[in-house]
Amino acid sequence: MKKNEEIRLALGTVQFGLDYGVSNTSGKVDESKIFEILNEAAKMNIDTLDTAMLYGNSESVLGRAGVSDFNVVTKLPPIPKQVTNIKTWVIENINSSLNKLNVDKVYGLMLHRSDDFLGEKGFKLYKILCKLREDGIVNKIGVSIYSPDELDSLESSGIKIDIIQAPFNILDRRIETSGWLGKLKTSGVEIHTRSVFLQGLLLLESNKRDPYFSKWKDCFDEFDKWIKKTNQTPLGACLNFVNSFNEIDKIVVGIETIDQLRKIASSIDNSYKAHIPDHLQINDTMLIDPSNWRC
Repeated sequence: MKKNEEIRLALGTVQFGLDYGVSNTSGKVDESKIFEILNEAAKMNIDTLDTAMLYGNSESVLGRAGVSDFNVVTKLPPIPKQVTNIKTWVIENINSSLNKLNVDKVYGLMLHRSDDFLGEKGFKLYKILCKLREDGIVNKIGVSIYSPDELDSLESSGIKIDIIQAPFNILDRRIETSGWLGKLKTSGVEIHTRSVFLQGLLLLESNKRDPYFSKWKDCFDEFDKWIKKTNQTPLGACLNFVNSFNEIDKIVVGIETIDQLRKIASSIDNSYKAHIPDHLQINDTMLIDPSNWRC
């Protein structure tokens, strides 16, 4: 990446609190390294951190490292069935997050799943989040989705969100092909994408992929062939495909080391124009949705 070029990366922090990712060989990031990573990210003008209350001790680690200069987006856990007082539950959770993060407010508060907006307690939950926004405790409210179909349901419910996080990568283009990418941008919704590397799967050499993925061997062979033919690296191809969409505000990437962060940032080319073959697109959720993986 050239100096002074725009960088739309956001730092995913799940690895700061949990062992996460199919290609993660080093486990949870050592706390002593996290301050260095955050410092490097700030130097790169990366201004957004993505975390969640369910990411192990990620929030506490971030709070100890110091995140007051970042826009922090965190997520509420799914509402437990036994909860009867939604307001108390939300307030307790957001206060706990603020204490752990050592901040007075957060940039974004999202739901981990859209079902919580769509259930019988959904509209009440929505009103509570709107009040948090009104009180300045959060700047934006939103939701993390797994499929664009969830956005159809949210639209029908009348719930209006400020920020969305959705999977998007070379194989999984549903947020674009469904028309929702353009629609969200037109509506002024801030769009964050995750899973740009499909949890690192798209960066692995063929002999290092779990046998579970052998049923999609033809797909990966085509991907590898295209990478070689176009003289790209998997890292650069994955990043620059997503970065080429101007509708996207932030690309959330999880990293385990400073070297990974530097490599990712240096692989971004804002003039990228490579054509992505349509046949690389997959709609099989057993592959493109990591929650379905059996490995």
